[in-house]
Amino acid sequence: MKRRVSNPLALAVLAALFERSMHPYELAAMLKGRGKEQSIRMNYGSLYTVVDALVRAGFIEPVETFREGRRPERTVYALTVSGRAELRDWLSEILRCPAKEYPEFEAGLSLMPVLQPEEVLRLLRERAVALDERIAEVRCSMEQMLASGMRRLFIIETEYHAALLCAERSWVHGIIAEFEAGAHEDLDAWRDYHALARETTGSRSGRARERRRARRLVMIEEPIESSGVG
Repeated sequence: MKRRVSNPLALAVLAALFERSMHPYELAAMLKGRGKEQSIRMNYGSLYTVVDALVRAGFIEPVETFREGRRPERTVYALTVSGRAELRDWLSEILRCPAKEYPEFEAGLSLMPVLQPEEVLRLLRERAVALDERIAEVRCSMEQMLASGMRRLFIIETEYHAALLCAERSWVHGIIAEFEAGAHEDLDAWRDYHALARETTGSRSGRARERRRARRLVMIEEPIESSGVG
């Protein structure tokens, strides 16, 4: 469903205010202290924009304004009744319903045949190394947060992120092994496509020959032709 405020940072703000009323500076400190910037894109300026949007939507309301010394006035916000309902409904929808997302790696895989198999193999080997490094970083971060006394419940998304990275690493290693062993069933057609692309001169006969050969590589035939590649 379309939400009146759809920025994921807004959901984080509602969840933080579910615990207690706070001013935006406290909100930012809480979210940063719990490492939420690893899962939710945010900066200090956008936080104030989201707070204003939530006020306009009637999901939060100012309950107090105060000043400490020479610092600017700070406004404390609290959840409204409709804000609590929105938080519950929005969070329930996210946890219940798998959503189609568009990660860059998936996009790259969908267009991968544009590159030659040997180049893709080299790039995937480099990605596997980078994944090992990233997994080590995430696990180290988790250990540090747990050691600082943070409860596992409040860093469960980091645990999920580590699991996704491990699953991706396993899949990437599997594809690398297939390519190295020559076991992937489309490797020959993939190589033929690129060999033909080097041979064609752009003539009509050359393009016709390429179309016939490219039919062996069904997964890229239409995208390549429609985009004018070759």
